[in-house]
Amino acid sequence: MKKIQRAHLQLLAKRLDEPVQFIQVLAGPRQVGKTTLVRQLLDQAKQAGNYFSADAVAAGNHTWLENIWNQARIEQKQAGRPSLLVIDEIQKLEQWSEKVKQLWDEDRNNNQPIRLILLGSSRLLLQQGLTESLAGRFELTAIPHWRYKEMEEAFGFTEEEYAWFGSYPGAAHLIKDEQRWKAYVRESLIETAISRDILQLTRIDKPALLRKLFELGSVYSGQLLSYTKLMGQLQDAGNTTTLAHYLNLLGSAGLLGGLPKFAGEKVRVRGSSPRFQVYNNALMNCYSNLNWEEAKAKPEIWGRIVESAVGTHFLSYKDDGFELTYYREGDDEVDYVLSHKGQFIAIEVKTGSQEGRGLSLFAKKFNPHRSYLISPNGLRWQDIIKLHPKELF
Repeated sequence: MKKIQRAHLQLLAKRLDEPVQFIQVLAGPRQVGKTTLVRQLLDQAKQAGNYFSADAVAAGNHTWLENIWNQARIEQKQAGRPSLLVIDEIQKLEQWSEKVKQLWDEDRNNNQPIRLILLGSSRLLLQQGLTESLAGRFELTAIPHWRYKEMEEAFGFTEEEYAWFGSYPGAAHLIKDEQRWKAYVRESLIETAISRDILQLTRIDKPALLRKLFELGSVYSGQLLSYTKLMGQLQDAGNTTTLAHYLNLLGSAGLLGGLPKFAGEKVRVRGSSPRFQVYNNALMNCYSNLNWEEAKAKPEIWGRIVESAVGTHFLSYKDDGFELTYYREGDDEVDYVLSHKGQFIAIEVKTGSQEGRGLSLFAKKFNPHRSYLISPNGLRWQDIIKLHPKELF
């Protein structure tokens, strides 16, 4: 593995050179390199700094938080310059935001420059605490799943390997043994994220239903499945409101999302059935009974995998102001509609020589800024996953 630095490192380093003004918050799924990033930051930081994790701390243990904060205060006074305090998995502490607010405000009142970086893998719970108690005191940096170019640089991944094995850096060395790789992704990554970032921190009345929703939604990544049909495949499915809530929680953990329908009217978008989309293709293919070579030999299956891989690439730019939706009217559909700064483009992904009929009808109805038919004879999917989405506008 070649060590790389993600682009967010320089952004944070630049902010740490500024006078202490905001809490820096890093939110992102498990195993995307948040901890590695802050350790790299600590290595190159000009001030004293310490890293702590609340992962194994009792939920109500605010004494622990006070102790490490006071340690940072002492180091700052001894050094006579700002001290850096990094706290990982902060959302594990009950009412963490209120305690952080108290300590942070004390430092501001006492003119004590403690630089604070908070990390968390459950974005929804992080944002709840931030908006409840820390409004105006923080800057949020979203850390997405790794992109193809990072996997290529660090591990030498090909485009096809990225489409099948996804982009978890910790699983990259296991891809030569697919059964081991699949077990690792399911048991160490997925189960840990669901158990510790959702079930342990949020009231879930039907945990088995949430797990089944994730498995089913992952298998159907890149496909449209109405909540009505979904309930037909799930036992004890409850109602559509429950399923929508669970899907939102899965999305907040960077696992599975539901793309809304593009219709030009927000009201219609909200009322549509979602199109499932994993945030990392490893989450989809770890459930497959096929191996990589077998999947590539089946055009229909490989086409869905490639389509989902393109979707994961676009989703990794979600926090840069890009909104991803889909379009379907009858049998006519467009895989992805990407919107940015008031403009939108239509993208249809084909791995064969099929025509994009839905793309033409969409263009006549909505007049997009650009339309792209991704195919072997034109702009290929292998090209798309190397581009920043802004290059398509």
